[in-house]
Amino acid sequence: MLSFIGLSILLAVGFLLRLKIKLLRTLYLPSCVIGGLLGLIIIQGFHYAASGSEVSWVVNVSNQINLLSAPWGKLPGLLINIVFACLFLGVEIPGLKEVWRRSGPQVAYGQIVAWGQYLVGCVFFLVLVTWLWPELPGMFAGVLPVGFEGGHGTAAGLGPIFDKYDWSIGIDFALASATFGILGAIIVGMVLVNWAKRKGHVAIKTFEPKTAAEREIAEDDSIGVFSPGTRPPAGMLTVRSDAVGAMSLHIAIIGVACLLGLIMKQTLLGIESVIPPLAKLELFQGFPLFPLCMLGGLIIQVIETKYDKYSIIDVGLTRRIQNSALDFLVVAAIATIKLDVVATYLVPLLLVVFVGILWNVFCVVFVAKRLLPDAWFERSIAEMGQSMGVTATGLLLLRAVDPDYETPAADAFAYKQMIHEPIMGGGLWTGLAIPLLAIKGPLFVLGIVIPVMIVWFIVLLILKMSYNKK
Repeated sequence: MLSFIGLSILLAVGFLLRLKIKLLRTLYLPSCVIGGLLGLIIIQGFHYAASGSEVSWVVNVSNQINLLSAPWGKLPGLLINIVFACLFLGVEIPGLKEVWRRSGPQVAYGQIVAWGQYLVGCVFFLVLVTWLWPELPGMFAGVLPVGFEGGHGTAAGLGPIFDKYDWSIGIDFALASATFGILGAIIVGMVLVNWAKRKGHVAIKTFEPKTAAEREIAEDDSIGVFSPGTRPPAGMLTVRSDAVGAMSLHIAIIGVACLLGLIMKQTLLGIESVIPPLAKLELFQGFPLFPLCMLGGLIIQVIETKYDKYSIIDVGLTRRIQNSALDFLVVAAIATIKLDVVATYLVPLLLVVFVGILWNVFCVVFVAKRLLPDAWFERSIAEMGQSMGVTATGLLLLRAVDPDYETPAADAFAYKQMIHEPIMGGGLWTGLAIPLLAIKGPLFVLGIVIPVMIVWFIVLLILKMSYNKK
């Protein structure tokens, strides 16, 4: 109970700090990230103060904090399954043809950006890390894409996989990468937004608040609080409480989605055990559960859409559960980062983060400008926000140049998730990449990444030419 109370306090204080400190609002840091960083400072501060200290109360407080925070390390591996199981629940699943029609170029561009992070990570490892830091394993090549494209949730969820392949500290590097990524997305993203406005690369003249009332509205928006009278509903009650609590039923459905994911995982392990080449690789043993929970949620939603005439699953309630799980996951994951471990290899971490940021900037100013068919900056800046932070970061940057979503970028960005998420950003390839890096090494993974990127470049080029003919 004390452990839960501690997490709750950190999350609440994180929100209050964001509410009161303008810099945090300007950076658009989520409250869970602020709370996690606060917890990290407290834990590490008392840890270093207690090291070699003869002051009894400092040592006692440090020990109590360690006991209170010890269970937090187990939370991310559990909560990430809930987050991904919710991904498709309550969502209308359109046909693949319709999704592709509305988001084809966005899908191709997003895949290029995401696969490119694996390219950058593997090349950086092979060219520099193997020579200067030979003790680092091949899994270090996955730290950049897991942190950037995957984010805190995916990084934390892969903790057991890093443990399995004897590099348990990999989760600390991945979480640090995710933290640098979200900061870089906001800071570098806003620099690019201002550059695009000056150069005339934006399609819509953005709204600038001038009157006191307009500035107040803008300030309320940055604080993250809905004004009274404009607050949207959290969800719809689809069942009567005398039958079952609506939130309870949705949690139960999410549990079933996780069960389906677990069944799929056990099925894969069973197949692996009877096929000698697969059994030798032990690839599925290192495959995480959360992408399969995502597929479990997708299966439930397809069945619900076809057979449930009452439409019991509500997307609003599902999102509330998903967001709550993600908030507590991020607080726990960031607060338990081992700073002493990260500090040991801070130089290669900062270098790979820097190279990753350069890759994302290159995609915006060079690839997108030449290959996206329309609203190229709006499309690419949204993609940059997501590929370095979270979906909300992408929408934030998009809103800075397209506040009313008048360009095709928002629609394409939303529909693109249907194809993109099951593969990248915590999807199937993300689950395979770290085990492959551990078993076969970065050169093998690079041999997969390069052909895939070439295919997506060709697809994007074809789509660009077809759009030009219209």
